[in-house]
Amino acid sequence: MADAPEVGIIVGSESDRETMSAAVAELDAREIPSEFVVLSAHRNPQEVAAWTSSAAERGLLVIIAGAGMAAALPGVVAAHTDLPVIGVPLISAKSPLAGVDALLSIVQMPPGVPVACVSIGGARNAAVLAARIVALTRT
Repeated sequence: MADAPEVGIIVGSESDRETMSAAVAELDAREIPSEFVVLSAHRNPQEVAAWTSSAAERGLLVIIAGAGMAAALPGVVAAHTDLPVIGVPLISAKSPLAGVDALLSIVQMPPGVPVACVSIGGARNAAVLAARIVALTRT
């Protein structure tokens, strides 16, 4: 897989890596190159903006953003790119709502900042959706 990444996967915390590994595995099985970064919308806002705004010129076609609790990351990513963004609501140990808080945050993006949303913890489905988007560029 020496090809340039076509799907970017971003999470706000290293603790999200385990859940999001299902997306990496699905993309690997489909031979779709990806990149994985850990950048917080709250702790690293400039780095998130820089990574996201340069995504298309780096060859990314779609971004998967996993986030828990207030789930700001998918919306922040979508605000800095015209690429499709898929949000994955994640369960946080600090949230009493078991991911419902993140789900509601992701699906309620303001007009002009679209984010697709899969199920809570649905990293694999996010990768399947990303693969379908990538396939549109290959026809």
